[in-house]
Amino acid sequence: MEQLVQLFKALSDKNRVRILKMLEARPLCVCEITEILGLAASTTSKHLHILTDAGLSFEQKDGKWVNYHLNRAAQQQYIKQLLPLMREWINDDPVVDQDRRNMQTTDRVDLRRPVRKNNSITRKVNTHELEKSI
Repeated sequence: MEQLVQLFKALSDKNRVRILKMLEARPLCVCEITEILGLAASTTSKHLHILTDAGLSFEQKDGKWVNYHLNRAAQQQYIKQLLPLMREWINDDPVVDQDRRNMQTTDRVDLRRPVRKNNSITRKVNTHELEKSI
């Protein structure tokens, strides 16, 4: 029963559901998810940690990137039954639709590229946050 409760807790936040819907399309790194959701990187990381602990996602290192994947090969029976159902749910939701459109224009390399502004180097952290000097 504990696994089922942990699974439902992981699904009880709309941002975590949005992340799962994005991961249905393709693996994403934290910076891409952060950009699309418009959250702080620490908040996004916390959501990903909860999803990973529940067995819904997993991370895989790819050079300097850590990509998050939907755990389609999960061994837990609840997850094996739930993921195909989730694929059919809320596809017509305007927020999910906007997230998918934003995924097409979000590029991890551009998000991490330093930008020169006012004679100082800045790195765009999130379009929803201020640029932070490095």
